[in-house]
Amino acid sequence: MKILDDRQIRQKIRRIAIEILERNFGEPEIILAGLNNNGVGFAQMLLDDLLPIAPKGVTISLTRIRLNPANPVEYPPVIEMAPDALRGKPVIIVDDVANTGRTIFYAVQPLLEVIPKKVEVAVLVDRKHKLFPIKADYVGLSLATTLLENIDVRIREVEEMAVNLN
Repeated sequence: MKILDDRQIRQKIRRIAIEILERNFGEPEIILAGLNNNGVGFAQMLLDDLLPIAPKGVTISLTRIRLNPANPVEYPPVIEMAPDALRGKPVIIVDDVANTGRTIFYAVQPLLEVIPKKVEVAVLVDRKHKLFPIKADYVGLSLATTLLENIDVRIREVEEMAVNLN
C-alpha cells in the first residue's frame, strides 16, 4: 500500500529543509551525513532544496556514514569526511527510515571521536519501534506499524518516488 507518493515526498523534503535552516539559524556551516545508500540519497535531496534557500554565506556539506545495518559491530562505522571538518559544527544524520533506532545509534560512533556542535537526526519515515535511545528531530512522516510490516522507500534511480507499506 502506497503511503507517500512523489509529490508528497518532495513536499516533506522541502518542509524538512526549511526546518533545518530554522533550527540552525546563524550557523555558518551545516553538515548532512547520509547513512549508506538511501540515507545519502535523501540527504542529497535535502541538500538540493537547502542550497537555493540557505542564507548567503552558509555552507551546507554532504558526507556519507558507511555501516552494516545488519551487524554494525562487525565493521566499525566510517564517516567519509575528515574529523576536523566536523568539529564544532552541527551534524545532521540523515536516513530514509528510523525503525528500532539501532542503525542511527551506531552511526553516531564516528562522531564521538570529535566534538560536533550538535548532532540531530532527519528521517523521511519514523516508525514507533524504538529499542535504542534515538529521537528523530526532523520527520517527514511518523508511522505506527506492526513489527511484521515493512516500509519500502523508493527514492533513488526511480521515475517516481514512493514509500510503501508492505
